[in-house]
Amino acid sequence: MPAPAHIRLPANGNASGPPPKQKNNSRLTKSLKRKRGEEEIAKLSGAVAAFDLKAASLFSELPLTRQTAMALDKSHFKTLTDIQRKAIPLALKGRDVLGAAKTGSGKTLAFLIPVLENLWRAQWNTLDGVGALIISPTRELATQIFDVLRKIGREHTFSAGLVIGGKKLKEEQDALHRMNIVVCTPGRMLQHMDQTVGLNFENLQMLVLDEADRILDMGFRKTLDALIANLPKERQTLLFSATQTKSVSDLARLSLKDPEYVAVHETADSATPAKLEQFYMVVPLHEKLDTLFAFLRNHLTAKIMVFMSSCKQVRYVYETFRQLHIGIPLLHLHGKQKQTARTEITAKFLAAKNSCLFATDVVARGLDFPAVDWVIQLDAPEDPETYIHRVGRTARFEKTGRALLFLCPSEEAGITARLETKKVPIVRVNAKQSKKKEIKTQLQNLCFKDPELKYLGQKAFVSYIRSISIQKDRESFKLQEYPLEEFAASLGLPGQPRIRGLKTADLEKIKERKNLPRALRKLAEAAEESDSSDEDDEEGGAKKKEEQKKVRTKHDKMVERTNQNVLAGHYRNLVADNGASDDEADFLQVKRTGYDTSSEESGDEESEEEEEGEQKEVKKIVAGPDGKEILIDSKRREKLLTSKKKLAALKSKGQKFRFDEEGNPHALYELQDESAFHAAGAPEVQRKQFVEEEGKKVKVADVEDRELAREKKRIKKEKRKQREREEIEGEVEHGIQLHDKLELPDWSDNDQEESGVALEEEKRQERPSKKRKKEKRKAIEAEDEPETLEDLEALAAGLLE
Repeated sequence: MPAPAHIRLPANGNASGPPPKQKNNSRLTKSLKRKRGEEEIAKLSGAVAAFDLKAASLFSELPLTRQTAMALDKSHFKTLTDIQRKAIPLALKGRDVLGAAKTGSGKTLAFLIPVLENLWRAQWNTLDGVGALIISPTRELATQIFDVLRKIGREHTFSAGLVIGGKKLKEEQDALHRMNIVVCTPGRMLQHMDQTVGLNFENLQMLVLDEADRILDMGFRKTLDALIANLPKERQTLLFSATQTKSVSDLARLSLKDPEYVAVHETADSATPAKLEQFYMVVPLHEKLDTLFAFLRNHLTAKIMVFMSSCKQVRYVYETFRQLHIGIPLLHLHGKQKQTARTEITAKFLAAKNSCLFATDVVARGLDFPAVDWVIQLDAPEDPETYIHRVGRTARFEKTGRALLFLCPSEEAGITARLETKKVPIVRVNAKQSKKKEIKTQLQNLCFKDPELKYLGQKAFVSYIRSISIQKDRESFKLQEYPLEEFAASLGLPGQPRIRGLKTADLEKIKERKNLPRALRKLAEAAEESDSSDEDDEEGGAKKKEEQKKVRTKHDKMVERTNQNVLAGHYRNLVADNGASDDEADFLQVKRTGYDTSSEESGDEESEEEEEGEQKEVKKIVAGPDGKEILIDSKRREKLLTSKKKLAALKSKGQKFRFDEEGNPHALYELQDESAFHAAGAPEVQRKQFVEEEGKKVKVADVEDRELAREKKRIKKEKRKQREREEIEGEVEHGIQLHDKLELPDWSDNDQEESGVALEEEKRQERPSKKRKKEKRKAIEAEDEPETLEDLEALAAGLLE
């Protein structure tokens, strides 16, 4: 309620007139507002300190600000979940919290509400900088957290921002200085700490790690350590996850002070939601795609998520199943896609009623997809924690859901035993033989027609075997027990890629590289390839000679034909014997014979001529420009010899020289002999002497330049005067000729003196000047009509004047 205004009486004591305006009215209003705000903060702080941790079951019962309570009511958040009821009061009191709860139990609100409340009680504003930092392992989860923050913080005046990869760095840099709450991913935030000028976190009040166990593991270890080093130690830290870490070393890295461990479901019978039905099915590796295809054909009206172990598997299964026309909308999502595509696909799956999403573990944590009916795990998870997060995409917020896990025969015993130790109730089921359908033939036809699909299939095979080889659980994942040849055939590949050996068996090193940015990952791979290049060259050269002697069939030539689009380079590298592409270098090779990639210029024309068998390749070496040797191993290389332009490109580049007064060539920069340099004296003395000499030369050159400029100016002035003098003489002579044609007045003797003055005045006026040159031309009238050529010339000269 506004304070009553003070009334000032007039001098005569009459208060009937309107009161005068007060100069300090705005200052008084601000003072009253500040006082009311301080009273409200003190009252709320007292309510938080006296609040009983077991007293609330509704959001309205918590000691919250009016703004937060209003936004929660508008967002239809009424009842507190178990994790919210126990974690929010502790966080409001400023305690460090380790929160662990099942998936879909409302952990996001458990840390967002304390962030808003604590910053409001600290009277935080835009001038104070970043007050809360919320870190998420994936971009999708960070986006979801930011959306929830906008809902419950709509009544507050804080500025919040989303800082994730895939967006323009410059725009985020401009906005970071005005943010109070930042939701980010670890890599992007570290990039801003390194590159954004003036960004500091000296006043940071709260640090929140969502899915803390994923951020604290070896994949983000170095990134998180670098982030923590830039943050103040005096802060409040909140850690939340469905599978919370208890490692003393991890907690010590975060500088936690007497943290409260809140595990609301630790004593529950199951680590997964109660209404989640969980099944597993023992399926041989080469029958997994057949079983998945049959399952999708029988659940066309359901909303399904299918998890795989690598991005390349996701893309291959999506591209092939899309051409098989199952009858259900298909989507795919993985970490190698651009951020705009990932955001669009996530929005489509959120809005869909029935759809199938093929995805990697990038969407396995924290994301809330409504009404997901089935979660299918085509590839076994690396640990029970990953399994719990995957199946947590369904049966959220007390709803029902189902999960199905595909296990190979060699994986069953180890994985089921570990799931039991984590309190995961799972039941074995068998597939109906009547509904099975083999799609191997269809995949082979697709790969035979489209080289890109064959390329993707080979990459999927390579990435799956690589994921198996780096698993921590060596008892469950035994590479030698997998039927690799049958698995390659089930993908539609014409042959099985051959395993050459594992040269990068260090698990920590591989996982660290997996989370690196793309540019840094390429640099690390290039360094490793350079170390082993000598061995590969010797081995590849011997094998190439052996395979050239073998006979290649028409089928082999058809399969080995390279596509001429964006995947051509990758495809050649994959099937070539002298190296592998991307991160599969020195790991796997495709069993192909007689394919020669020594010449990158060979294309479809050459392969077609080989198929027809018209003529064989003849390799020869000819002398090119500058004596260089050119290898001719195809018709296209022979055409090279007839092109002057291409031959000129092979010539060595010329060298620039400077010539002295005698005409002898010298290089542009020549180094002085070292002994002569030392004999000339100390470097400092020579430098000083050189500066003095050059200074003298500059002074002499300045004098010469000034004399030259003065001489040019004098010559230019003389030329201008000469030109004006010639113009004046020409005009005067021309004027006399005109006056000869005109009638002059008859002057009398009496007026001789006056006529002399008038004649002088007339001559002065007739003398040309600069102003008169710019006047309009005169109109000359002749007394008689011009008859002769002289008359016409005189008249024309008068008109041109």
